Amino acid sequence: MAPPRSKKRRPTFRRLLKTSGLKLENKLNNRRNKQENVAKKQRKEHKKLRAAVKDSAIRKPRPLETYRKRPEEEEDEEFLESLPTDMMEDDDVQQMTAMARHASFVTRDLSSCGPVHGGKKRSAEVMRGHEKVPRKLKRTEEKEVIHLLPIKDQRGVVLRSVERVVQKQPQEEEEEEEDDTAEELEVEIEPLEEALTSEQREQLRVHKINERRLCIARLGSAVVSDPYSNIKRVKEMRGMLMESDPSVAVTVRKLVMVSLMEIFKDVAPTYRIRPLTPEEKASKVKKDTQLIRDFEEGLVSQYKFYLEDLEQTIKDWKQQKKKRSQAVGFQSYLGLAQVAIRCLCELLLALPHFNFHNNIIVVLVPLMNDAEPQVSGICCDAFRKLFQQDKEGGASLATVRVISGLVKSLNFNVRPEVLKTLLCLRIKEVQMKKDIEDTAPKKKFMNNKEKKKKLSRMQRKWKKAEEKLEKELLEAEASESKDKKIKLHTETLNIVFLIYFRILKKAQKSVLLPAVLEGLANFAHLINLEFFDDLLNVLQHLIQSGDLTNRESLHCIQTVFTILSGQGDVLNIDPLTFYSQLYRMLPRLHAGGPNDDIIIVLRCLDAMLTRRRKQVSLQRAMAFVKRLGVLSLHVLPNASVGLLAAGRATVHAFPKCDFLLDNEVQGSGFYLPELDEPEHCNAQNTALWELHTLQRHFHPVVRRLAHHLSHGAPSDGSASLGVDLSRRSPVELFNVYSVKDMTFNPPIAPPASKKKDRFGFGAALLDTDLQRRAESVLAGTVESDLDFTTTRLQLVHACDG
Repeated sequence: MAPPRSKKRRPTFRRLLKTSGLKLENKLNNRRNKQENVAKKQRKEHKKLRAAVKDSAIRKPRPLETYRKRPEEEEDEEFLESLPTDMMEDDDVQQMTAMARHASFVTRDLSSCGPVHGGKKRSAEVMRGHEKVPRKLKRTEEKEVIHLLPIKDQRGVVLRSVERVVQKQPQEEEEEEEDDTAEELEVEIEPLEEALTSEQREQLRVHKINERRLCIARLGSAVVSDPYSNIKRVKEMRGMLMESDPSVAVTVRKLVMVSLMEIFKDVAPTYRIRPLTPEEKASKVKKDTQLIRDFEEGLVSQYKFYLEDLEQTIKDWKQQKKKRSQAVGFQSYLGLAQVAIRCLCELLLALPHFNFHNNIIVVLVPLMNDAEPQVSGICCDAFRKLFQQDKEGGASLATVRVISGLVKSLNFNVRPEVLKTLLCLRIKEVQMKKDIEDTAPKKKFMNNKEKKKKLSRMQRKWKKAEEKLEKELLEAEASESKDKKIKLHTETLNIVFLIYFRILKKAQKSVLLPAVLEGLANFAHLINLEFFDDLLNVLQHLIQSGDLTNRESLHCIQTVFTILSGQGDVLNIDPLTFYSQLYRMLPRLHAGGPNDDIIIVLRCLDAMLTRRRKQVSLQRAMAFVKRLGVLSLHVLPNASVGLLAAGRATVHAFPKCDFLLDNEVQGSGFYLPELDEPEHCNAQNTALWELHTLQRHFHPVVRRLAHHLSHGAPSDGSASLGVDLSRRSPVELFNVYSVKDMTFNPPIAPPASKKKDRFGFGAALLDTDLQRRAESVLAGTVESDLDFTTTRLQLVHACDG
């Protein structure tokens, strides 16, 4: 039987050639390694020999002190050298050699004949000096051993390794040197600065500031010129915010804050940068695309760090947090914080579309309620501008949400200026609840199931094309953006009314009530019908309580009639109480410089009489016209113009008011001017004699309007008004002829003079006291309303003369 065949494959000729080549290569490597090992051993032996020679040279005793030998010593030494050496025994020579090598003999010169302890003190000082000198050891190169794979030869397994020199970084050496010399530099600089005079210190400070400015300008121009490549320079500028030199720290930090703010305003794109997803980061893109991505990523990160630095500056000021570095004192915190707040306000207005805009709003809204008036004024002005320039409504909505949370968290203990900023909101159109139900989007597009049931294949194809075309038309008309804008405005207004209604419900006696009433009067035309009844009851209760000022009561009346003249015209309500309240308040209005209440009165009269002419009786209208004529006698010229224009509008709305221009009595009874009920004061039994007096007023426009009304306010003829007066509303006329544009400088003439001034009355009729009081009237510096009214009447009677 044949022996079993071995399963082991016999090596082929090629495999044998390969293995022989490997063996040959291994032998060469082994021989090379042996040579390297021998050379390494030789180098180690040579190194040890050099170290031993050097060590012996170092250990050789040398005298540390040498003395100049005297002539007598040199002669003695020559005599000793001339003596024969065989006179000394070998033991003595060995003993002397051992004593020479002893360490105690190193400290002095044995050849000198002086006393042993003569230079003890001096040698001790020298030794102390040598001990103080730092000992510098020779730095040996550090080597790293790398173990290689072992090999096997005839001797067995051979371990292999390679040594690599580790180079020490120069930064570590520099740090060590800096640590050694830091204290020496501090000690040297302080006495130098203390030795300078005040002028030299100021010059040094100016020099340092100029250097920092040049550095800031260089970095800023580099970033602005090529932002895609130099965006990393922003980090260097941010590092200057930590300026540690106390003499220039505050100035440099302010300059860096403002410079970075301007750089971000110039460099930031017109869109919001979103973070990249992991898939986008892993994908390969073009070189230009990668450059843009790196720029955007660096810009967002640096912008975030910059905003954090500004916020930290404000927090340090609010908390009076003392820093470790004393570069900036407590007295400079306010200045730095104001600059940081101004930078945030500028970024709020300049970059409303960019990243972290909502974070800026969250930082600035609490500062609107700050106790520092300058800080709160800066923030309030910034948000007013933001509301006025916000066209879409996203930034306004975010701000109103934060304000609502602030008012609620502080339990309504905020400044009125915070709520007055809401008056600048650009909200003209909102989506009412009724409109939402009526104009609900109807079902325009059919589902797939409905299409398959009701339409054929060809009809489904046409229907799909029609729907696509309708969508494109909607996009072309931008109706989607308009709907989005209305939706944002509606949500914003709901939050505003939520703030107002909370204060009316829980804090009616707070200082925020005037701002709330003014806001309600401004946005009353946008209130939903479901709130009308409750709001009217609350406003009526506030007016009847008697706790409100004239301006607050006027705002309540304006709110009520704005509601009733808008959506509330469908309600069958007769607000007679509010008519009586306004009629009662008219004689109590301030007649001096701050006559801003007249604007609210003119708006109320337009809503109460002109727009609601069908709901107002003739008796009520005539009573208001008569009281407006009386009021126009003792107010400033611009207010007289507005009130006479309002009387003209009322006469046009109620033509039968011309009864007031007739001397005959209409009906029974007498006119009761002191009665505060317009329906029962019998205004039809009086006449507008005030127009005769106003026709001699010193203001030409007042004279013109009085003459026009005395002739029944005709639309044509000699007594009619021009286009410049007839087409303007009472509020516009009040603003045009403001008291700020008026001048009253009548010349002083002798009593016999008949000279007329430019206002048309005789200046001789005014004495010096009356002229002085008239000037105080126009300047608004009268002491009381009574004094003001008396002076006005005297002026009018002087004009009559």
